[in-house]
Amino acid sequence: MKKFALLIILATLLIAGCSNSNSEETATSILDQDWQQIEEAAKGTEVHIFMWGGDDGVNSYIDDWVAPRLKDNYDIKLVRHPMDAADFISKLMTEKKADKTKGTIDIIWINGENFRNAKENGLLLGSFATKLPNLQNYIGEDKAYVTNDMGTAIEGLEAPWGKVQFVLNYDSAKVQNPPTTFTELLQWVQENPGQFTYPNVNDFTGNAFVRQLLYDVATNDPTAIQNSYNEQWLTENSGRIWSVLNNLEASLWREGKTYPESLAQLDQLYSKGEVAFTMAFNERRVSSLIEDGVFPETTKSLVLQPGSIGNSHYLSVPFNSPNAAGAITAINFFLSPEAQIAKMDESMWGEGTVLDASKLSDEQRAQLEELSGPSVVNPDEILPELNAAYADWIKEHWENEVVQK
Repeated sequence: MKKFALLIILATLLIAGCSNSNSEETATSILDQDWQQIEEAAKGTEVHIFMWGGDDGVNSYIDDWVAPRLKDNYDIKLVRHPMDAADFISKLMTEKKADKTKGTIDIIWINGENFRNAKENGLLLGSFATKLPNLQNYIGEDKAYVTNDMGTAIEGLEAPWGKVQFVLNYDSAKVQNPPTTFTELLQWVQENPGQFTYPNVNDFTGNAFVRQLLYDVATNDPTAIQNSYNEQWLTENSGRIWSVLNNLEASLWREGKTYPESLAQLDQLYSKGEVAFTMAFNERRVSSLIEDGVFPETTKSLVLQPGSIGNSHYLSVPFNSPNAAGAITAINFFLSPEAQIAKMDESMWGEGTVLDASKLSDEQRAQLEELSGPSVVNPDEILPELNAAYADWIKEHWENEVVQK
């Protein structure tokens, strides 16, 4: 009897071991399958996407537009989990160290420093993006934003989801003569104390505001910071950078004694009329916020000269996704002309597309042009996004150089 019980225990352990081995094999071997096999494996599954949840329009696009179509077309149930990128990267790091081969995350929304950290620490599944038909057919693998993310080679580890530019949004009822350069903005802030602030630099948009300042400091030679991370340039110019922000502080909202923790908090201050400016890494988002009554109707957007930082963002699959086939199939749908064009609709997200218009049908191009409308950003005014190491440098030093001084 004891021998029989022992055999049962051993058999149970063997089955469990095989099950764990199979889950590991499924996640990695999915990349060896053809597209038809991947789509077939995705049917009837649940996909969990972890992404920043601070924008109602973005959330509505996922929940109300994408999710029903994934269910109808692919029998995939999409579940959105609001979480900041730094938090889910930290979660994946912990799981990697614990050798947890079956996680809870299928898709992550990342870019820049978060992608670099994920790549360097082996947190991503593998070169899945090269398998996506919609990337090949409607975007192209030769685009700069397909091969490079803020100085880090992509190598198929993530797929481009959207392109945006940094803009300032302001209440034209309060700002009759909006600034056109960073210098003019500084002057306006000092002449109108308490009416301007920017988010903590750990927030992506707050960090972008300071990266715009780096471009202003490098006006005479922007290539000094564009091509790669230039530590010598930072050493030579850091005093000027921090001096600008410190001189600005006394004129900020609440005299710079506190900063909004996120863009969402800054938007709330703006919608309540506490400040005259907010900002965004999406030049098209204002219209829907005005329509929804969140922003005043007098809200307008501007780009500071010499231009606006352009930025791309991406979708990826973690190394321990429990449903890699479903994740890859869903991401391919996110890149489809149908999904990309709908994402441009300002009643939902209102964001720039990664599609190559020359690869679209006449009907799709017409839809794209209808939704594009007049942009506040001239293509000639789009500045290349800086290497992710600059964002890290800002995070590392801003607290001591600005907040604590």
